[in-house]
Amino acid sequence: MLKYYNYDIVFQEIPNEVTLAISITNCPNRCKGCHSPHLQEDIGEELNENRIVSLMDKYVSAITCFCFMGGDRTPQKIAELANFVRLHYPAIKVAWYSGCAKLPDGFNNKDFQYIKLGGYIEKMGPLKSKTSNQHLFQVQQDGSMKDISYLFRTF
Repeated sequence: MLKYYNYDIVFQEIPNEVTLAISITNCPNRCKGCHSPHLQEDIGEELNENRIVSLMDKYVSAITCFCFMGGDRTPQKIAELANFVRLHYPAIKVAWYSGCAKLPDGFNNKDFQYIKLGGYIEKMGPLKSKTSNQHLFQVQQDGSMKDISYLFRTF
């Protein structure tokens, strides 16, 4: 079961988007220096289609993007819910922050506009660092992924 701990409207995770970010729990990555170690625990409420509808009833008019922050233990469930968001809220972009270095084999990225890949490695820094191993990609219509990490480094 996919669970989440909390959510918030954020402005920095996806450049140029107002994002409803959902913090998914039960993270398997165990990154040293993780900013949210409590998300490694199997806690929170179930995230399913009904809960997404409830959240979107409150926030759809205020956001441009819906982001799954985590979910590496159940990537196919993330893909299923991304498909749900895309089909029911076509004006809202869909993003996924994964701590994995690459997408799982056979993963279909067609329901996403943005995917962040890479676990946090303290000595390499976060996305805004020039030495970061993390990258944010914009998914193109043909499924290819364009690295847009430079957008974090213009400040």
